[in-house]
Amino acid sequence: MGFTQFIRQNARWLIAGALLTLSSSFGQTFFISVYAGEIMQAFDLTNGQWGGIYSLGTLVSALVLLWAGALSDRFRAKTLGSAFLILLALACWFIASIHAVWMLPVAIFALRFTGQGMLSHISAVAISRWFSATRGKALAVANMGFAMGEAMLPLMFVSLLAFFDWRSLWLLSGVLVLTFIPVLRSLLRTERSPKSIAISTGSTGMAGRHWMRKQVVQHWLFWAVLPVITAPSIFSTALFFQQVHLVQTKGWSHAGFVALFPMFTVVAVAATLVFGWAIDKWGCARLMPFFSVPMALAYFIFSAGETMAAAALGFALMGIMIGGAATLNTAFWSEFYGTENLGAIKSMATSMMVFGSAVGPGLTGWLIDRGLNFPDQMYFFGFYILAVCALTFAAMRRVTRENSASAAA
Repeated sequence: MGFTQFIRQNARWLIAGALLTLSSSFGQTFFISVYAGEIMQAFDLTNGQWGGIYSLGTLVSALVLLWAGALSDRFRAKTLGSAFLILLALACWFIASIHAVWMLPVAIFALRFTGQGMLSHISAVAISRWFSATRGKALAVANMGFAMGEAMLPLMFVSLLAFFDWRSLWLLSGVLVLTFIPVLRSLLRTERSPKSIAISTGSTGMAGRHWMRKQVVQHWLFWAVLPVITAPSIFSTALFFQQVHLVQTKGWSHAGFVALFPMFTVVAVAATLVFGWAIDKWGCARLMPFFSVPMALAYFIFSAGETMAAAALGFALMGIMIGGAATLNTAFWSEFYGTENLGAIKSMATSMMVFGSAVGPGLTGWLIDRGLNFPDQMYFFGFYILAVCALTFAAMRRVTRENSASAAA
């Protein structure tokens, strides 16, 4: 089946998945960080204090996600998605209304849990269940919602900040989120239940079985790939979170920096499609060790570069990594551990990634307050990323040998 025919035959399912990932943008770091300067000024915060608050709210959301993510094994995406769109809208309105600094971690938790956590999780689990042989392509298309959000929303709302107060823009964001609900419910009006999908179209993982979450945690492969799974959330979050500090350190225009986001998105979209095709053709094992290498190169370039051209090249490399992470990090769990308990397994993985996104802002903000600016930090982080890619390469070679021996036996 050609790609165009695949999209045409499965359009409403794919659009529903993309709509959920797009709506998650309002809880993603690339959107929240647009208001970093205004929030720090409103609450008289340093970079380290703001990073600590952001990390605290994100960390709590990661812990709650361990429980809430399993709901996607019990409820339809239409029902669960609608509920969390309502909660995300309320979170947007809540952050617009707060005036005490102690309420800020609660607001960050609400945005991160509903947006970054649950809405992206619901989309990933649903798409992985609805599609098996074409899972890579389906995830690539559904994840276009992330790309659309990254391309449009920061540039749009940075422009609106010149005319409107940041609190008013959060109120507007909540209204926009609510408009997605009738569209989602219309697209998924005939959706089947999670268990019926898992039973009728599910695929097994290693050893031809569906793994339980407890079994996944006890298996060595989970811990071997965890560093490369969490690296994108740690370091892409840190980059977007510290964008105001980065442009100030480099002497760049914030508007000019944000104007590079659409180019970053174009590269990410192309990479997502390529990785989606590659997953269906070769599987995850061959691709997992390499998709984060461009992020390490991007960090070296952001650290050493002094021009907006260097920033553009760095964003292009980040886009390649984002394209790989968007598809591989979901397809991996389905391919190696099966789909019957995917909601519980993926929620654990998503929780770890959310935890990683809590580490990035907190660590980088703490280092900035102690005199090590973010561009200088990026050099060391780049070497860490290369190290976890090497670890993943060794893990994929080992698990491939083990699976081959098991199949032969």
